Amino acid sequence: MSQENTPLFDAVVAYARDRRISFHTPGHKHGSAMPESFRKFAGEHIFDMDLTLLEEIDSLHDPKGVIRDAQALAARAYDADASFFLVNGTSGGNHAMILSTCYPGDKIIVPRNCHKSVLSGIILAGCEPVFVQPEINQDLAIFSNVSADQIKKALAKHPTARAVLVTHPTYNGIATDIEELGRIVHAEKKLLLVDEAHGPHLKFQEDLPVSAMEAHADLCVESMHKIVSGMTQASILHAKKKNIDLARLKRVLQLLTTTSPSYILMCSLDVARMQMATQGRQLLTQTLELARMCRQEVNKIRGVSCFGRESVGAPGVFDLDETKLTIAVADTGLTGYEVAHLLNKEFKIQVEYSDLFSVLVLISIGNTEREIRKLVSGLQSIVDRHATHQPLAAKRRVRLPSFIPEAVMTPRQAVFSPVLKVPFKDAVGRISAEISSPYPPGIPIIVPGEKVTREMVDYLREMHAVGARINGQDDPTLRTIKVVDESQLDKVRREADLDRLVNFVKGAGELTPVP
Repeated sequence: MSQENTPLFDAVVAYARDRRISFHTPGHKHGSAMPESFRKFAGEHIFDMDLTLLEEIDSLHDPKGVIRDAQALAARAYDADASFFLVNGTSGGNHAMILSTCYPGDKIIVPRNCHKSVLSGIILAGCEPVFVQPEINQDLAIFSNVSADQIKKALAKHPTARAVLVTHPTYNGIATDIEELGRIVHAEKKLLLVDEAHGPHLKFQEDLPVSAMEAHADLCVESMHKIVSGMTQASILHAKKKNIDLARLKRVLQLLTTTSPSYILMCSLDVARMQMATQGRQLLTQTLELARMCRQEVNKIRGVSCFGRESVGAPGVFDLDETKLTIAVADTGLTGYEVAHLLNKEFKIQVEYSDLFSVLVLISIGNTEREIRKLVSGLQSIVDRHATHQPLAAKRRVRLPSFIPEAVMTPRQAVFSPVLKVPFKDAVGRISAEISSPYPPGIPIIVPGEKVTREMVDYLREMHAVGARINGQDDPTLRTIKVVDESQLDKVRREADLDRLVNFVKGAGELTPVP
């Protein structure tokens, strides 16, 4: 088939136009039972596409027809041996990558700035994470990326690790040397897994960082709704078959995926792939031109700055996806939260996310020059009317935790341990049983199984005080946190010994003592 084909989308449209009488789910029956207000706003065709498993439109769990063909086209477009449509986002893909390659007790090397869904996958699989600390830009309070040399050192220190999972590029567009990293990982006969949520476009324009599949990653997952035209929740998992058990991967995906996948989401994957494969270079060249123009104009505003390609070569910055603009505003005297709020309320401009020191703007294939100019004009107006040009006092106080704390137990052991609820301010030195991460971007600051440090507590409390949403724990107000009941640790260790014995009997690993 040609990359211009959209087999799944075409089959769904043909079925919808045939207007069959429905005695199957969904119960809205082509929208006729949907409340009128919703139906009028959504339009008629969306309900015709909302279908269930039918002979003419194939099955995601056992594709033999149009879904199989659509996934095969995606694999060809992205240089993969096999590709799998996901309807629960890249988070589900991260879970699948870990569960299909690692066994309970296995070590997996991951950057400390991984998305919290990576940590969730580690908890589900029962792995032991080996964290690598990426460089930190404390002026912006953002993580850069890990280097190939850092991963090489981690592999030398942990030779039994089964896999390495990296984020490429980061939320802020910072890329690692994925090609060199792939050579290092495979030379050690380990697996390279890549969370490429923010890179579904990299493959299709030469000025962008190298994509994971081009660098021969074993598995990578991409959010087709980030920069390209897939719908929210629509992602694709790509695999190279040389080192991956595709049968096991398929079983894991069946375990994790709903039995009622959305054909609307899957059709959007089919057409987004077609668009990238046939028009991607042209569309992304235009997008990069807009991003460069935006960056240039933003940097003319007093007190505002946006790093670009001049940052390449700095520690932790091997390459940069220029479609992501981290706009620093702290030198105006305003927080990123304040600037984002003013852009939204006064100019009807919604940014991707904001934090204390900056706002993040994503320029996609759907943006226009008019929208870029409105953004720049809005920023200029906000600075003219609200800036004090006194640097934020918080800039001296808020610093991302710069070292990895002591891990007493695995994240899974901590999550399933007996717990106590203690005041957050008194949690220093206790073993966390919860994830705590400002969201977005969803990077865990506190990880289950690690001893909470004063640096973590101070950072999260400061971020909460200035308006950040802290996600992942029972008490989002940060008054309390769940910690492991250490009086029960002996019981937890006995259960861990039993788990390892079971794995040894099953042949899933070596019988090693519990730390």
